[in-house]
Amino acid sequence: MGGENHGLILIDTMQMLKKFAGWHGAIPACLSRLGSRWHIASLELILWLSVYFGFTLNLGFWRFVAQRIEITGGSMLWFAVSLVIFVFVVFVWLFSLLLVKFAGKALIIFLLLVSSAANYAMFQMGLCIDSSMIRNLFESNTREASDFVTLSAFAWVFVSGVLPALALARVRVEYRPFGRESGWRLLFFVAGVVLLAGIAATAGKEYAAFFRNHNAARKLFNTFNYLYSMGRYYQLRSQTKRVFVQLDENARAASRSADNAGQPLLIFIVGETARAANFSLQGYERDTNPLLSRQELVYFRDAHSCGTATAVSVPCMFSHQGRKKFKVDDAKYTQNLLDLLILGGYEILWLENDDGCKGVCERVPTEDMTKPGDPRHCEKKYCRDEALLEGLATRVRAMRGKAAIFLHAMGSHGPSYYRRYPERFRRFTPTCDTTDIQNCSREAIINTYDNTILYTDYIISSVIDVAKEFPEKEISVIYVSDHGESLGENGIYLHGLPYAIAPEEQKHVPLLFWFSETMKRAGGIDENCLRRKAENETVSHDDLFHSVLSLLEIETKLYLPERDLFHGCRINRSL
Repeated sequence: MGGENHGLILIDTMQMLKKFAGWHGAIPACLSRLGSRWHIASLELILWLSVYFGFTLNLGFWRFVAQRIEITGGSMLWFAVSLVIFVFVVFVWLFSLLLVKFAGKALIIFLLLVSSAANYAMFQMGLCIDSSMIRNLFESNTREASDFVTLSAFAWVFVSGVLPALALARVRVEYRPFGRESGWRLLFFVAGVVLLAGIAATAGKEYAAFFRNHNAARKLFNTFNYLYSMGRYYQLRSQTKRVFVQLDENARAASRSADNAGQPLLIFIVGETARAANFSLQGYERDTNPLLSRQELVYFRDAHSCGTATAVSVPCMFSHQGRKKFKVDDAKYTQNLLDLLILGGYEILWLENDDGCKGVCERVPTEDMTKPGDPRHCEKKYCRDEALLEGLATRVRAMRGKAAIFLHAMGSHGPSYYRRYPERFRRFTPTCDTTDIQNCSREAIINTYDNTILYTDYIISSVIDVAKEFPEKEISVIYVSDHGESLGENGIYLHGLPYAIAPEEQKHVPLLFWFSETMKRAGGIDENCLRRKAENETVSHDDLFHSVLSLLEIETKLYLPERDLFHGCRINRSL
């Protein structure tokens, strides 16, 4: 650039800094002022947007950082100060690229609205945003999504997102001539490089240590987190193998002797959002399992989920891959447990009362329990789990051969815990009768959640009672939750945190088995042996695939005895 351009930029610099320094107060007030001015220079807008996005819309990130930074000396103090500069610089870079004529304002308005909603989720609910969370968002139906549209969420997004977006929409952005505008953007970039190079030279070790030890920080860095995660989500989807993978086309049921030629029936209940900590079978001080405690069952005290969200945990528990190797994008196009049961001659039925089977049941007969809309159990777009019990005995009676019925329950799905049980199960009070659970007392949240567990106890026990109506059948009942739940511990609610940093409440789940006497005899099940395992061993969703194959006597090369919960607890059985 020539000397004339340098002079113009210097004049612009003095004018812009004077205006920038003269503005003070809350950012929303500033944006309101912009709305009355009707015009603003593009470079000034870039600076104000960087402040607003970097700090007002990143409350969750800054809270996370503040709780984990220990100012033990000058180096850590400089790290804390430099992090403010770092955040400001990267947003200046972002908006220097995005704020262009015609399309720039519309794109930034979109980011304002999305970032405001993300800020609410991270700050108020303690959620992190990664590709798994984006998957959960895209795979949620309108019923599930509507639970998160609350008055407080609306107010939060309206004040921090809609109002600034409206102000921005009314402002006329004034751009300098192309050469001068480009020169300024380049100057912003170079100045940012110099600043960040200085930070890297003086605090590089502190940055490396902090973000290595606190990997979740990047998943809380609002705007960049969901932009990256959306890109990652679509990248994974584009790489997914679309050809269906047959893992074992020769799977078959084991032959049985003439004097042991019964027909096994499995009733598998996939629970939702039940955490083991609130099961009295686990040792919880409240009697949340009064009915199950009177059933003769095997309860596994140390069972863990494959993921912290339904979109991962449900397909994972029916996959031959364990949690560490499981890839959710491949699961829909890969043979799963239900496919193997069909090859083994089993009649399959999936009863759906949650938000979909996440691809697991696509190749088997499925009934959506919300479709009949039984007014005794259903309201609007959701049904309580008693809908699963309607006609269950009739379905069991109709299955003459080998069969498996899968019940996908609504369980304790939040945040609308109060909607998950009928009034007669409102035993623990006061309750939190709103979806804005962060505004309820901790006591009310726990009471409401415990009522959902009490209702789940009734559902599972009722399924067992149905099974008892058929003493001639070899019936097994399995219940396991897909993941757990956070109820405000350390300011975290709901579920879905990355597995590596998720609290135990989101991963420790209830798992139990019940067997008819006919099944115990025919299947050679040593229940005492199984109970010893349940008391002393750590198990997980990874074991379910192989355990069900063993229980239902399916011969396949995919079976791993070391992952079979029945291994060593079967009398005179090869599996």
